[in-house]
Formats: sequence, C-alpha cells, structure tokens
Amino acid sequence: MSVTADFIQSTIDQSECFGAHNIFEQFAIDSRHVAEGGTFIALPGNKQDGHDFIADAVKHGARSVIINQDKKTSLDALSKKQRDSLAVAIVPDTYTALYDLAAAWRQQFSYPIIGVTGSVGKTSTKELLASMLRNAGKQCFASYSNQNTQIGVALNILRLDDSYDVAIFEMGIDRRGEMEKRAALVQPTTGIITTVAHSHLSGIGSLHDIAAEKRKIFSQFRSDNIGIVNGDIPILSSISYPHPVIRFGFKTTNQIQARKLQITGNEARFTLKLYGRRYKVTMETGHTGYVLNALACAAACCFLGISDEDIVAGMQKTVYIPGRYCPHQLHNGKGVLIDDCYNANPASMKEAILAFERYETNGEKIAILGDMEDLGVNTSFWHRQLGRILRKAPSITKVILVGKYVHWTHETVPFGVDVTVVADWKEAYEHIHKQENSNVAMLVKASRSVGLDNLVQAVTHV
Repeated sequence: MSVTADFIQSTIDQSECFGAHNIFEQFAIDSRHVAEGGTFIALPGNKQDGHDFIADAVKHGARSVIINQDKKTSLDALSKKQRDSLAVAIVPDTYTALYDLAAAWRQQFSYPIIGVTGSVGKTSTKELLASMLRNAGKQCFASYSNQNTQIGVALNILRLDDSYDVAIFEMGIDRRGEMEKRAALVQPTTGIITTVAHSHLSGIGSLHDIAAEKRKIFSQFRSDNIGIVNGDIPILSSISYPHPVIRFGFKTTNQIQARKLQITGNEARFTLKLYGRRYKVTMETGHTGYVLNALACAAACCFLGISDEDIVAGMQKTVYIPGRYCPHQLHNGKGVLIDDCYNANPASMKEAILAFERYETNGEKIAILGDMEDLGVNTSFWHRQLGRILRKAPSITKVILVGKYVHWTHETVPFGVDVTVVADWKEAYEHIHKQENSNVAMLVKASRSVGLDNLVQAVTHV
C-alpha cells in the first residue's frame, strides 16, 4: 500500500504528476537520508532550499521527487537519463502538500493510533510500548527516533500501511498552539501524557500553561476515545475531561499503579495493580521515571486487548534507548557511562541524578552536567536548584559542569565535591579522558545544544 500519483492529484489541488512510475514512498526531506527507491520532498528553508539538492537526492537513491511549481527548473540539474527514471509531482507548495498528503493518508487507516506527549519520557514510553505490543504479537508502527515536530509527524504518517495493528506517534511541542496542529494531523484514538514539568518555559509559559497545551493532544477526541494521564500530577488528574481518562502512577487513586516500590541499585521491584489485579514486577532500572513510563504503557495495553501476562512480561523486558539513561562501556571495558544527554529539564535532571545516586558500582562516580535550555526568566533559579539536587547524591564525588548557565550551579554544589566548570564538551573531554582507564561510572546529561553526545562518542563504543 503506497501513495500513488493519482492519490497526490486527488488530494492536492493544481498538482501535476508525470514520470517513469506511479509510486511515491519512503518520504524524506534530507537528500542525504533518502532511502533507495524513496521520495524526496524539496522544502524551501531560510538558509537552504531543498530544490538545490535534488541531484544529490537522486544520487542517494531517490526514485521520485515532489517540487514547487515555481521551481520546475530545478530538474535541469539532472541528466536526461535521471529525469526519465523519476516520478515527479509538481505542487503549489511543498510544505502544504506534505501536510495535506499526511492528513489524507491518515484517513486510510482505522486501527488504533496512540499519541504520546509529555515534558519527560515521550521517546522512552513510545519505544517501551512498541516493544510490549510486539512481544504480545501485534504488528506495531512506532514513529522514527525523535521525529515529533509537525514535519516529522507528517513524514511518519506517510510511512503507515495496512500491515499494522496499531501505530504510536511521539508528539512534541515547544510553542503554544502546536499541539492542536499535531493532534489534527495524527488524530490519535488514544493519547498519553507522561508528565508535566518545567520545560519550554519561554515558548509556552507556566507549568499550568504547559499542562493545558499538553492536554490538547485530546482535542480531536470523540467521546469513546481514551486519554491516559499521570494521575500523580494534580493539574492532569483533577481536570474534568469529556472522554474516558485512565490515570497511572504511584498513588492509590490511580487505576494503574505501582505499589510498594523498592529500588535497590539498578533494579526496581513493585506490585503492579491493573484495576485491582495484582502482579509482582521487577524492572532492570534504578530510574523511577522509567517505572512511570511502564505504567503508562500498561494502561494503553489494557485497552488494546493485551493480556495481563503479556503486559507484565513486556514491562520486565529491558529496552535501552540512546541518549535516555542508556549505559555504555568505556573504551577500556572497565568503566561505564550512562548516556542521558538527549535533552534535559529540571525534572529529568533530578530523576537522572537520583537514579545515578542509586547506581551500584565499585568505582568513582562522576557527573558531567550541562546547561538546561529554554527555561526563560527562571534559568538562573533552576540551575541553582541543580546544585542543590546534588546534595541528595553524596556518592557523586566529582562534577564537571559544561556550558554558559552552569556557573549558577557551581554556586550551590555541596561542599567537598570536586567541581570543574568548562565551556564545552571538548574541554570536558580533556578532564575525563584520563579516567578512561579507571573503573569509573559517569553520568552525562544536558540539553542537546550543549553537544555532550560528542563526548559520549569520544569515550565509548557508541
């Protein structure tokens, strides 16, 4: 099942299709990442125009292209042989065409569509849920990597076909009004809000504003659609919803609960309650956030007809996701680095530090912590709070702070901790590469802009 030229012409007014074949599939907007036989959508940008990279897309395997009407001459960069081998769709505007195609393609499918949002844990929840569903025998589509913007969501919708039983989409936002657009495109039949925390404050506003924006994942719901929310957060759990809502968390008021949680080192044990039914669960994690993510997944599985036995088995299977509290061996094979540097906000920083405090190791613990971006006028406050959180982690004896905001953190780091402040990941590397031959444990966490993923690649086998 693929997007055809006829589908494009029936969906997009004033579009024109011609060429060697009728199929458009495996859509991409980056010429370097076009799959063999895929479709390249040329999107104009502020700095670069995708129409200038059509030849590069064909070189990387594109078999079809979608271009703007006013950019027809961009095909002149191809040889006659290349043009003759392509399918071409010419549209008034490629951005609008991408969204219109995705919206129309979404209507082709009636199986459950699950949208996942939240200030923390979107990708982890999506991947764990996909793993649980596949273990239960479901054909499951999960949106690729962290493609949770409007463009990313549209590209992932166009990857759907009728071979799946269920699809899961990660839906991220950093500005007001974005969630309604995501929801209109995805039209989820089930929505999950993992948590609400202080993040994207400059683009959305207060914690209550963030919660209100996240709740718009339900804006396309019918009365029989299911919302799944973190019931431990009052601004999510105490709201009246016009549709059924399932609450998960540690509190007894939730329908899906983790009771008697005990975290010892790198293992979490608890009693799982599914509407009163009780099961013993052991998860290979010291991170309470992962336990909450697993509860959200359990709630979704309940309403997809997954058996309790499969839910428990799926929760207990370890799923590691790069950049999300993911352990890697150091080059020497002795030490370990926990990679949590995909992104950071105050809530995720706190959970990572506390989980690292519980992490069992015979070696020295070193935390490499960087700036938390997009906190607006509260930037200084939250970076000072980061230093105070370290008071709850006495086993961390060395801290390397990276970036331009962490000087505020330096002011509040506990007395006796060995602290170094550096400007970037390269300077941080200079301070830790001497430790590579030691039995050390390192936690690496910051916002993406700090670039600590480069540090991870430099000292591990990633």
